[in-house]
Amino acid sequence: MKRFRWQFIILGLALVAIALLLISQQQTSPQAGGVQPVSGGIYSEALIGSFERLNPVLDYANQVDRDVDRLLYSGLIKFDDRGLPQPDLAESWGVSADGKTYNFSLRANAVWHDGSPVTSDDVIFTVDALRSDASPLPKDIKEMWKQVQLNTLDAKTLQFHLPEPFAPFLDYLTFGVLPKHILGGSSVEAMVNAPFNSQPVGTGPFQFKQFQSENGAIVGVELSAFEQYYNGRPYLDEVIFRYYPDVASAMAAYRSKGVLGISHIDEANLADALKEPGLNLYTGRLPSLNIILLNLNDKKLPFFQDAQIRKALLMALNRQRMVDSLRNGQAIVADGVIFPGTWAYYDETEKISYNPEKALETIKKAGYTFPAEGGQVRAKDGVPFSFELAYADAPGFAELAQQIADAWSKLGIQVTLKALPFDQLVSQYLEKHTFQAALVELNFARSPDPDPYPFWDQAMISDGQNYSQWDDRAASEYLEKARVTSDWGERAKLYRNFQVRFMMEMPALPLFYPVYSYGVDETIQNVRMGPLFDPADRFLTIQTWYLRARRLPTSPTETP
Repeated sequence: MKRFRWQFIILGLALVAIALLLISQQQTSPQAGGVQPVSGGIYSEALIGSFERLNPVLDYANQVDRDVDRLLYSGLIKFDDRGLPQPDLAESWGVSADGKTYNFSLRANAVWHDGSPVTSDDVIFTVDALRSDASPLPKDIKEMWKQVQLNTLDAKTLQFHLPEPFAPFLDYLTFGVLPKHILGGSSVEAMVNAPFNSQPVGTGPFQFKQFQSENGAIVGVELSAFEQYYNGRPYLDEVIFRYYPDVASAMAAYRSKGVLGISHIDEANLADALKEPGLNLYTGRLPSLNIILLNLNDKKLPFFQDAQIRKALLMALNRQRMVDSLRNGQAIVADGVIFPGTWAYYDETEKISYNPEKALETIKKAGYTFPAEGGQVRAKDGVPFSFELAYADAPGFAELAQQIADAWSKLGIQVTLKALPFDQLVSQYLEKHTFQAALVELNFARSPDPDPYPFWDQAMISDGQNYSQWDDRAASEYLEKARVTSDWGERAKLYRNFQVRFMMEMPALPLFYPVYSYGVDETIQNVRMGPLFDPADRFLTIQTWYLRARRLPTSPTETP
């Protein structure tokens, strides 16, 4: 149930930027025996975009709404930066032996911002909205929810029953829960224009206070700390979001002291942000992967059916230089298809480093010959070592594709570049398996569970997203077993085996993981940001951020 997406790759500014960024990234925390955080203060942040509606069922396509909703609402569970589930509205849960039934117990002290208790009926009401045909969620997610049966065991206990075991199911339980006592009886169609969307009532650490308006337009939203929050009141008294059309205007607002944070600093503005005194930059890996898919089932391309040749193609690419020159250093070279730093990542897999000399040697050892006069490599049977590399017709993709083609041409491999509209590339080339090679970006947004099954399992060749048509029984068995077992240790072993197998066979060529940059003024303390599954994850620890602190006594007799 993962999805497929392209993202534009923007030309970089300078190689030195990434080094400066790493130097500037900080994690500030209260010093033991030094200071103690106390309540008080206001944090203000510039959001890039505009307000639509503050409703977690309707915010799928609007990142700035999701950012605000992250503070207003809670899900049953949340995920830490390693992709492990943590209690949120649900204080505990259990999974049946057959992996089909999930029981959840809600926190006894969980209440809505209006003081009403949170109940199982609120969760069921929200799920009914999610699976509605009118829901803005992707079709595959709505269909998944339609197959899930929900039962109320009591006011604070509920049960989900799945038609078959599906270990990644927990991914789908982070949705913000809506209050049935306010919205009950409203259809999703009616919710779209409901007054509730501008007068939200949630269960999160902050509650809605008011909008900020200028000339009749909403330019910001003010939130205040929720005193009855089940995890304890946040240190900050208020969080204020201001809306801006672009990063440059958000940067200007920071310089004029209009805000203390900038929600996203893109590559074009990174160099300027690094020069800002007092602005701390935090970076986190995004849940997406730039990768080159190869059509392994095209008999006209025999070289793609040789794992050693596939590895040689990756060896010939200076991926770090691509990151530095085309992404301004804002990406991490990928050593596989499972995100590093997560519970499922195996760090001992084979690493393919840039080595064009070894790549050329590997091609020769495989029996490929070079004409005496030099130039294009020919296969053993005289078939030219040449193919077409397709990519989205969008800024940035052309530059990356050209660097890839140039690197391979140095080995005597002829690559023809073909830019295509996104829809045509997916529907006419990838889904129909008519491509030869394709530069794409796989998106795992809001999916902490790695679940590589949709892209690499044999069952996904005909009607799924295994566009490369990797037909490997061993890898598929690992993925299929990992999908149906609830034992985290066993799943980790299965994914470890899958990663070893993937790097051994190299059915596609992983390039890099993009990263996200976030700016916060140095006066805001204890900000921490790890790998992200959604940009709103930057607020994972906001409950412990603080502006004010008191000095702790240095001796038993000293008064603080």
